[in-house]
Amino acid sequence: MSTGTQIHQQTDPTNDQLGRSLDCSPMTDLLQQDVGDGLSEKKSIEEVLAGAELAPAQCLWTTEASGSVQLRMDELCPEQPITVHQMFTNSVQKYGKLTALASKRGNKWEKVTFSEYYHLSRMAAKGFLKLGLEQFHSVAILGFNSAEWFIAAVGTVFAGGIMAGIYTTNSPDACLYVAKDSRANVIVVENQKQLDKILQVKDKLPHLKAIVQYSGSLKEKLPNFYSWEEFMGLGLEVSDQELDEVISSQKANQCCALIYTSGTTGSPKGVMLSHDNITWTAHHASRAGDMQPAEIRQESLVSYLPLSHIAAQIYDLWTGIQWGEQVSFAQPDALKGSLVDTLREVTPTAHMGVPRVWEKIMEKIKEGISRCGYMKRKLVTWAMSVSLEANQRLTKDEEKSFLFTLADSLVLQKLHAELGISNCVKFFSGAAPIGNETLQFFLGLNIWLYEAYGMSESSGPHFMSGPKAYRFSSCGKVVPGCRYKLVNVDADGIGEVCFWGRNVFMGFLNLEDKTKEALDEDGWLRSGDLGKVDEDGFLYITGRIKELIITAGGENVAPLSIEDAVKQELPIISNAMLIGDKRKFLSMLLTLKCTINPETTEPTDILSLGAVEFCQRHGSQSTKVSDIIGGKDKIVYQSIEEGIARVNSKATSNAQRIQKWTIIGKDFSIVGGELGPTMKLRRPVVLQMYHSEIESFYRE
Repeated sequence: MSTGTQIHQQTDPTNDQLGRSLDCSPMTDLLQQDVGDGLSEKKSIEEVLAGAELAPAQCLWTTEASGSVQLRMDELCPEQPITVHQMFTNSVQKYGKLTALASKRGNKWEKVTFSEYYHLSRMAAKGFLKLGLEQFHSVAILGFNSAEWFIAAVGTVFAGGIMAGIYTTNSPDACLYVAKDSRANVIVVENQKQLDKILQVKDKLPHLKAIVQYSGSLKEKLPNFYSWEEFMGLGLEVSDQELDEVISSQKANQCCALIYTSGTTGSPKGVMLSHDNITWTAHHASRAGDMQPAEIRQESLVSYLPLSHIAAQIYDLWTGIQWGEQVSFAQPDALKGSLVDTLREVTPTAHMGVPRVWEKIMEKIKEGISRCGYMKRKLVTWAMSVSLEANQRLTKDEEKSFLFTLADSLVLQKLHAELGISNCVKFFSGAAPIGNETLQFFLGLNIWLYEAYGMSESSGPHFMSGPKAYRFSSCGKVVPGCRYKLVNVDADGIGEVCFWGRNVFMGFLNLEDKTKEALDEDGWLRSGDLGKVDEDGFLYITGRIKELIITAGGENVAPLSIEDAVKQELPIISNAMLIGDKRKFLSMLLTLKCTINPETTEPTDILSLGAVEFCQRHGSQSTKVSDIIGGKDKIVYQSIEEGIARVNSKATSNAQRIQKWTIIGKDFSIVGGELGPTMKLRRPVVLQMYHSEIESFYRE
């Protein structure tokens, strides 16, 4: 393996990248900065920094909540650093009368304008100050997406605190970890279910002063425990002057948000994001995805993914403020089936999902098609094949054939309307790699899924696909103003992707060693992902270094492409996990597609409709997972064996072939622990949970 390094920058999402060696301190470079009257004037980085109110900083990183950092400003990203409050006031001036938030109470949508949203956030900030929120201590928020979640988050930042989301699926101990690590003064919970978790651990939280519940009635009045209405009323006792003094003391290079990694490879780490990380990323990454400012067209979106994850937080919350978007909140049971109902009511202009959500939508659509009568099923299949062929052959903006236009108007537009996406022009996928089968399926529906690639430590996206930067199975191009480099590039052009830009995090809270591991000596963020870039600057992720399997024979195997190939060959398979690190050969754990219990979200024993159809096509009558596992259904086992043989026939070497496999009795899930909050596979957990099954592969 060579140690070559490729460094790149991007100045425009539609232009090719320019190779360039990086001066890590280009503070004296001249730059072009747009000014208010539309003219341009030349300013040096030093002049821009002199005009910005920043806290003193000696380094690009810190691990202290009260610390400050140098900003990665250069000629590619010369914009004046601003705080979250400054971003919000700018938006209120432009979008004050527009609807910002919409919440459905009963059968009625209640709407909040940007001016009202700002005022409510100030009231929340005053409430937090009254409760004794200390500077750089946190407010931890534990609940499903709602207007109150947004207001609590923004109010925390206005009050000089640090907002920290907690996943609603967290156990009491996991909640304790986040609240204790972030020195939470206040915890905001959604309902009794989440409150019960905090009540179990509150005595272990030395900094905790109050708990606020924003949904449902309080079962009992406890000391320092407030309903949302009571909490918002506390703000009346704090003057505007007191709050304004706190706001004016804030600097763009100080921490205002914590994103806790989902802990797929160990304990969660608190990713410290500065005001500048958030305001710069909200402005630039979203434009790379072609999100429009409200003065051009107000974007509308549905918020349903966990806000404690960077993807939803930057997309729903912060970008919503930056560009004047209308954010409508889904119901808490969105992922149990009600999301489509909300989409039909809202008809958003843009929609984001994690790969597993897109896969679930795909499975539901396939089930719906299979229930259609013969003629309708043939018509839908024809329309999708025409759309797939046209979209694979042409770019999005090229003129399509008469056949495509006919298929679109007769079938596909009606399908879009049924899904609630008839007004949607941008569809995004992020937080994990998405399979080619899913991408192709949606191209068949004339839906182009734009992949975003980044991490919590890059404030979300560092690469974006969009209408002007799309290539099948690529994560798009680097966000304008950001840079990337590939290090330890091999003969195939694959290397570790590293990031540089204003979106790169401040450091991990209280974890100096981990921060130093994440950043190289020049301050580049190591992604831990392997990728290659084509001649036009499109990035393709090929695997993850930590997930890379090194067999006993020394062969490097990236599991993702093999797992994806198995799922594509065998539509009955829900999850496939490749095993083989330090082993003599590769093996695989498989799960079958099944129905989900709508109340608990646990996988059931009942096969999904698509899985039953797979069985029937191959001559099996199985309808349950338990009908198949343990070799009970020899027909299905033979079909899977043949599918894996087809995957093996395309392997580049014998070491890349799957030698043994088994079917697990229950599909992977969040509640089961095999999947993280964004439905990403937790490989170390699976290795531990299914240790005996794995060891059985390798017994002599």
